[in-house]
Amino acid sequence: MRKVLLLAAVAAIAATTAPAASASTAIEWGACPADAHPAPGLQCTTLKVPVNYQDPDGRKIDLAISRLPSKNPAKKRGVLLLNPGGPGGEGLSYPGVLSLQVPGIPSPMPKDVLDSYDLIGFDPRGVGHSAPVTCNLTPEQMAIGNLPYANGPQDVVKQAAVAKAEAKQCADAKTGWMLPYTTTANTARDMDRIREALGEQKISYLGASYGTYLGAVYTTMYPRRSDRIVLDSNLGPGGYDIDAMHGFGRGIEDRFPDFAKYAAANPQYGLGSTPAQATAKFYDLVARLDRHPVAGITGGLLRGAAFSLTYSDSQFTTLAAMMHDLDQGKEPAQEGPAASENMFASRFAVICGDSNWPKSIGAYQVNVALDRVRYPLIGAGEANIAACAYWAAPVEQKVRISDRGPSNVLMVQNTRDPGTPLVNARKLRAAFGDRARMVTVDQGGHGAYVFAANKCGNNAVNEFLTTGKRPAADVFCAA
Repeated sequence: MRKVLLLAAVAAIAATTAPAASASTAIEWGACPADAHPAPGLQCTTLKVPVNYQDPDGRKIDLAISRLPSKNPAKKRGVLLLNPGGPGGEGLSYPGVLSLQVPGIPSPMPKDVLDSYDLIGFDPRGVGHSAPVTCNLTPEQMAIGNLPYANGPQDVVKQAAVAKAEAKQCADAKTGWMLPYTTTANTARDMDRIREALGEQKISYLGASYGTYLGAVYTTMYPRRSDRIVLDSNLGPGGYDIDAMHGFGRGIEDRFPDFAKYAAANPQYGLGSTPAQATAKFYDLVARLDRHPVAGITGGLLRGAAFSLTYSDSQFTTLAAMMHDLDQGKEPAQEGPAASENMFASRFAVICGDSNWPKSIGAYQVNVALDRVRYPLIGAGEANIAACAYWAAPVEQKVRISDRGPSNVLMVQNTRDPGTPLVNARKLRAAFGDRARMVTVDQGGHGAYVFAANKCGNNAVNEFLTTGKRPAADVFCAA
């Protein structure tokens, strides 16, 4: 069960100049690390990049990069960099995930897209095989997750002590020296070093979830080096900031009715015969678990699990079975792999290093009280205090997403996304202006392209990647 809750904790939801690309840059591709679960044909290498781009001759780190070559070089038009989200998501194996028929991918990339590009994956700095950071977090700290539900002001005070300890552990850890430089802007700079090393004048990009913000930052910093940019399941223009955290509350409110319909249509779980009854059962259950936890599972932990397990329709069965077992006083079966300590640590590094966060415990207490009412499912969790409140100030100003640059961005977005809600995607769309078009798909879940089966949404992305043709205006895809 703890593995499920760890997944719930993680899934959730400045311009610079570099040398022109040089085909003489040598890259030697070889075997990938076994723990990266490489797909057939996947090749890997490393690339040295500066820790601090203001000191380019200073300390370096190794970035781990992968390539799945086009099987039809005559049709290849370039490279497509990929990012699976996070922050904290490892990307070495992502080319295989998108290109193969694997569980959870109803519509993998078609052959014409795969022929058009070498797919390039990479572990972002601080993640996986790219100089991974650590905060020496304990299992107990990770089990609290990213949405520590507060039932009152005193719970915020208790969480503040945890958050302060986590921030100190991150700073004091052996990788504490990397924290000021483990940011989205520096990862975008790393991407441009990858472009240069590949000998490409431009790169295309496909990023999901947090990867949408990374892509938005890259194409803002390097507009003339950006080819075709696809952003799937979009954060707002501020990235993974406090607005994104509050967005989790809105997102699950948009999404939970889909689960409630599923629960009502499957009476074997005993959660009610109507969506209203299933929703009432959820609120009754979290209240009972807060009074009398089952196997250490509180109502707050079930709320966090519900947030994670509504990311995909395929996970509804797991959530319904979990609620059924807890309703009967039984510990649910464990599902899925546990999130790694590095995933938590790198997430802290990026979101705390990208943005300024409120410092006052009182401010979080007010936000918890407000969001408990506005977003009753998890509002008092996403508004709670976290390690970023005790983090050092960012070393540079946040990149401002704007409409300056070529019209080469295609956004794709589900209407009922729990992690990156439509309301924030619309803010990013407005910030891009005529640079972007948005394809909005009438479906629930996190991930629209290849992670869902809507042909209208998938075809719009496939056409853009293969031909460069975007819709003349924003598009709505019916269910």
